Amino acid sequence: MGVRTGRGGARLTCVVVAAVAATAFLGGCSIGVPDPAAPSNRPVTSGPGTPSITPGHDAGAVAARDMPFSAGPTLAHGVPVGLSEDLAEAPQWKQVVRNAGGTSRYQKSDGCQVAAGVRQNQWPLVADDDRASTAALFAYLDPTILPAYLKPASLRWGGERGKPAPAVDVLVLERAAKSTGRGAGKATAVLARVFGEAGSSVYVSASCPTAAALAAARADIAQWLTVVPPD
Repeated sequence: MGVRTGRGGARLTCVVVAAVAATAFLGGCSIGVPDPAAPSNRPVTSGPGTPSITPGHDAGAVAARDMPFSAGPTLAHGVPVGLSEDLAEAPQWKQVVRNAGGTSRYQKSDGCQVAAGVRQNQWPLVADDDRASTAALFAYLDPTILPAYLKPASLRWGGERGKPAPAVDVLVLERAAKSTGRGAGKATAVLARVFGEAGSSVYVSASCPTAAALAAARADIAQWLTVVPPD
């Protein structure tokens, strides 16, 4: 998925539908998202391009502990999160697109495909807390996605590759392989988290030939992809 900003506002679009079939159940290939410039309850403060760190904020301490949904307010306001590209180094995986419009794509030898990206200026999606904001993101992409459909999961939150790291809460929507129609024969999953205080969101979509392959891909994603805490 990529974001294009124009006079009509930001739009979230599919980038090579066949490569990421997981996006198929999110409502098609061109989905409008709120214009980040539109008024919201959490406007971006005008000023220098580099956000100011809240006085007394200890970014190192925040990065050193788990980031559950309830801990979202401990992030500095407006300082974006990141996402590593380490899945490219995992066995049987290769990176086929690097950071195109904020999204990288990966392919595994068994046919699994993953798209992972970060979006900034997500203020129009911010709700009461990060869990509600994340559910709102899924609902905006497809109004038929109810919060009950979303399951808890986690990704790495900083740390060193190959070593234990804190965890960051995400929500995941997983669908079994369909026998007919778009995405037939593919098992799919989308993991996402909106960081309301940071004004950022991360998403990872995976598409695999079988449920077993998807489970293995999910394990690789959990081990290799890291959400990078703000500095």
